[in-house]
Amino acid sequence: MSQREQWGTRAGFVLAAIGSAVGLGNIWRFPYVAYENGGGAFFLPYLFALLTAGIPLLIMEFTLGHKYRGSAPLTYARLNRKTEWIGWWQVAIAFVISTYYAVIIAWAISYTYFSFNQSWGEDAEGFLFGNYLQLGEVGSLGSLVPGVFYPLLLVWIVTLGVLFKGVKKGIEVANRIFIPLLVIMFLMLVIRAVTLEGAAVGLDAFFRPDWTEILSPGVWVAAYGQIFFSLSIAFAIMITYSSYLPKKADINNNAFITGFSNSGFELLAGIGVFAALGFMATASGVGVEEVAAAGIGLAFVVFPQIINTFPGLNGLFGVLFFGSLVLAGLTSLISIVETYVAGLQDKFKISRAKAVAFGGGLSAILSLLYATQGGLYLLDAADYFINQFGIAVAGLVSVIIVAWFLKKLPSLQSHANNVSDFRTGLWWKVCLGVVTPLVLGFMGIQNLINNIRENYGDYPSSFLLYTGWGVAIGVVVIGFIFTAFKWDKNSLGVPTDSQSKGAE
Repeated sequence: MSQREQWGTRAGFVLAAIGSAVGLGNIWRFPYVAYENGGGAFFLPYLFALLTAGIPLLIMEFTLGHKYRGSAPLTYARLNRKTEWIGWWQVAIAFVISTYYAVIIAWAISYTYFSFNQSWGEDAEGFLFGNYLQLGEVGSLGSLVPGVFYPLLLVWIVTLGVLFKGVKKGIEVANRIFIPLLVIMFLMLVIRAVTLEGAAVGLDAFFRPDWTEILSPGVWVAAYGQIFFSLSIAFAIMITYSSYLPKKADINNNAFITGFSNSGFELLAGIGVFAALGFMATASGVGVEEVAAAGIGLAFVVFPQIINTFPGLNGLFGVLFFGSLVLAGLTSLISIVETYVAGLQDKFKISRAKAVAFGGGLSAILSLLYATQGGLYLLDAADYFINQFGIAVAGLVSVIIVAWFLKKLPSLQSHANNVSDFRTGLWWKVCLGVVTPLVLGFMGIQNLINNIRENYGDYPSSFLLYTGWGVAIGVVVIGFIFTAFKWDKNSLGVPTDSQSKGAE
């Protein structure tokens, strides 16, 4: 049985896991979700969700990868031959995400350059959709947009270049550089933001608790949703990364470090974003609620407007913000692409170079669809459906099968506890066997009902049929197609301790 690549150090794995978890959503999604769901009061359900779903799921995925020593498809195949399709389903989800995630990083690269002289002018929204993205009609691709295409090439050159180098010399080295740089840049941004006039107004809006919201089921669902989507759970990443751990690896501690580091960065992002929003609201003479936004609107419309009104060093603030988006995006994209690189290597016994060239190359080619004049609409629909009906449902299915049908939680817990400094108890099995399935099940049913009642984003049904529903269903079909290929006869044996020692 071939020896599997391994991380050089424990810190290398932890930084890579944190790099995967800390992405664009931490910066542009969490602050607004917290603000919309009770402000400071939101942190109570958020912390509860982290401890009852986020970290337990991280421990489960770390343990699966570490125990079965494989990519997500190989891990699930070794867990039970009939569950391999879940691994390929998760890998297919990661593949779809990588195709459009790279494009958003390309936008951030462009805006880092635009920040030097505020090229977006006074009308940031008009610049984004008109000048930069050259937005066309829904359902029509139009032509490639040069301003998106060229930085997109750079994104793929960096990402695939890192992956060609391997786990220890590529991914680990990249995260040792990118993560500290990201933290330094974002700390500088936050320090500058909190010293602005009106920053206190924004921070008050962000932290002021509305305890009445605690009783709303929607707030708790939002908390679980944020934790689930921000920790890179259920699309093969954490299983893949943990499969490169040495035999003696503190799984439980690593999960807590990763979970709390991710949440710590989200809190830091909230402080920076709302301090800047408070400054903008004060300068404009309006309330924070009138300038607060999430997602693409926050990053590429609101923040350019904030930078325009800065009292000085406008360009530096812009470079720090958009540069942080680039670094957070790259560390996540590298981890996303690694899932299908590892899957192809394990299943088809090809070299890393061939897996990166084929898997990464195909993803890069398909990402050009989002670099067209109609690309934003494709991106918006694919992102929504792959998150709501891909990641969330895959997470629900994996937990139910592992906990309820295969009844593997006791053996997984025993494995994790044997290699960890502290042991998890009954709470872990209750969280995964009861709390997480109930919450994810409720979220899934609620999302399905909402999307049947009305089309997401008011898009035409015909458009959503192939860009949304088609994508969400397609990744499941791909899971079964790849499962149909036969494994090499020696692949499905679980490596023993003696077989793992050589790579320690």
